[in-house]
Amino acid sequence: MYTGLQHLHSYTTYLVLLGVGISFLLALAGWLGNKSFTDKNRKLSLLGLIPTHLQWVIGLILYFVSPLGMSNFSGEAMKDSTSRLYILEHPLTMIIAVVLITIGYSRAKRQLGDSRGFKSIAIFYGLALILILSRIPWNAWPNN
Repeated sequence: MYTGLQHLHSYTTYLVLLGVGISFLLALAGWLGNKSFTDKNRKLSLLGLIPTHLQWVIGLILYFVSPLGMSNFSGEAMKDSTSRLYILEHPLTMIIAVVLITIGYSRAKRQLGDSRGFKSIAIFYGLALILILSRIPWNAWPNN
């Protein structure tokens, strides 16, 4: 079960990066183009929201069943940078990224007909994308 979840979590990351990246770029183009945020744009921003939440649920389960997660939590593990990444830095940063994406989407859906919807998506999804890219454990990335 652990190995399957680990692979699912790793490969779902591609969907997250693609979805958040597309949503961010479309929102940035709409914001800079001073376009009106429509229901179609709101639905397109779900490309970033849905895979991110799915990934978060998979990661949460993985955190509790993985030997690198909660069961490894100790003072000694905090001294090791790899253990600290898996125990604390990666989960905490990803939770913050999920919250930012959720806030950006929630604010934008209330701003239909206004360019501020694009601004909310661009800013919050952009910050989340930076956080996600900063805490992906690249050394454990598939195909390395």
